[in-house]
Amino acid sequence: MIVRRQSSEAKELQRELEELRRQISMLEEGLEEKPDYGMGKGDPSITRWELDQAMLSDLRRRADSLERQLSRISQGTYGICERCGEPINPDRLAVLPDTNLCIECARSDEA
Repeated sequence: MIVRRQSSEAKELQRELEELRRQISMLEEGLEEKPDYGMGKGDPSITRWELDQAMLSDLRRRADSLERQLSRISQGTYGICERCGEPINPDRLAVLPDTNLCIECARSDEA
């Protein structure tokens, strides 16, 4: 049962990773041309370019996280909290598939 669940989770993570890579590629293409920052030029494309840079950074971070989770699946450690070693609630994994902490350890980080 666990192997089947991890297999379906791996497929879902892989699909999500492929979609992220597609989005990253599209953003990278759009960011190849930098807008003109000349004096007195309040071009909205500058703001758009900067927002796209931030989004690209977030997407790359998320893709890296998904790759780590796929590696954890192949190692048999996916769904196990990296801090306390207890299983992560499947409901938590359904909402945050790239989490590596159980809810208790994540809450202790917030405090």
